[in-house]
Amino acid sequence: MQLPEHGANPHIVYAKMGIEQPARLLDFSENVNPMGPPKRVLEEWPALLDKIAAYPDPKGEPFLSAAAEFHGISTDALFIGNGAAELLALLAERYRGKRAIIVHPTFSEYEATLQAKQVEIVRVLSTEETGFQLPVGELRQAMEHADVLYLCTPNNPTGILPAREELVELIRYGAKVDCELILDEAFIDFINESLSFIPRIKDFPHVIVVRSMTKMYAIPGIRLGYIVANLKIISEVKSFAPHWNVNGIAAAIGGICLQEVEFTKRAILHSNEQRDKMKGFLEMNDCKVTDSKTNFLSFKLGEGRITRRLYEDLLKRGIVLRHSENFRGMDGQWLRMGMKKEADMAVLKEELTRWFAEN
Repeated sequence: MQLPEHGANPHIVYAKMGIEQPARLLDFSENVNPMGPPKRVLEEWPALLDKIAAYPDPKGEPFLSAAAEFHGISTDALFIGNGAAELLALLAERYRGKRAIIVHPTFSEYEATLQAKQVEIVRVLSTEETGFQLPVGELRQAMEHADVLYLCTPNNPTGILPAREELVELIRYGAKVDCELILDEAFIDFINESLSFIPRIKDFPHVIVVRSMTKMYAIPGIRLGYIVANLKIISEVKSFAPHWNVNGIAAAIGGICLQEVEFTKRAILHSNEQRDKMKGFLEMNDCKVTDSKTNFLSFKLGEGRITRRLYEDLLKRGIVLRHSENFRGMDGQWLRMGMKKEADMAVLKEELTRWFAEN
């Protein structure tokens, strides 16, 4: 039975599995900030409703200017989109009929959007044996005959952050062999904004950075993201997008969110604390755990324990993890969990402890 290819929407999982959904449900399959949106967003929500009756700014203001100020760049280097998913679809159009390198395991939307545009996919694996680190030598070889390399930094589902020197090496090599790089930084703000490659975009016109507002600010329902690139690429992506592709409420909320510095600091501290605790717990129970640096981690059960059984047993107990059956290189043997509130993490540990004792 093929499982859904994304986390979240747990009712779909229960329907496909034919399992009755329990009254208590804890969804660890998605990686959104468990604290919810910033308080200021909720406080200003009534005033934002007036925007429903007005056409939004076609450029995505006020979010466009807020993002430019946040990163210290020109608005000409930015394009605002209806979530990172739309941006990936628009970027895929840029490579229609060309060749793209995908490093697996990674976010499934890269291949999905590229295949829809008849892009030839070159698949390179980062392996469990190397801790899912980037296979730099193999990537350099592949880049000699490709138009673009997609890199998720930090990677989803492993949470691994590529070494800075390896990233720079690949970027410099891309300039040499005429291979663009797309850096998906959807989770970089859960580590440290200083690690973003955005400040160096002006020095590397063949690099495109994709950012999402969904995860850190817990606003997946309004869809908001942006890309940073040189003017030529930005202009081309704009030509692929429909007019008014970002709604007015989303653009206003995005501007509010980027001002919430203390909010992000608290989110990072909470994520780090819960991840470290869970990693220690899993390792004590004979699990292999990825060296994640962000707000989720992936783990593999010890020998003799069956991953699918754990996944299904937890579903029956109202706990949803993210399977890895559609992550190449993990092939269903790993499970991913997002970091949630402390009380929810305690429930997960309790249920896992019970399962480990029985299996």
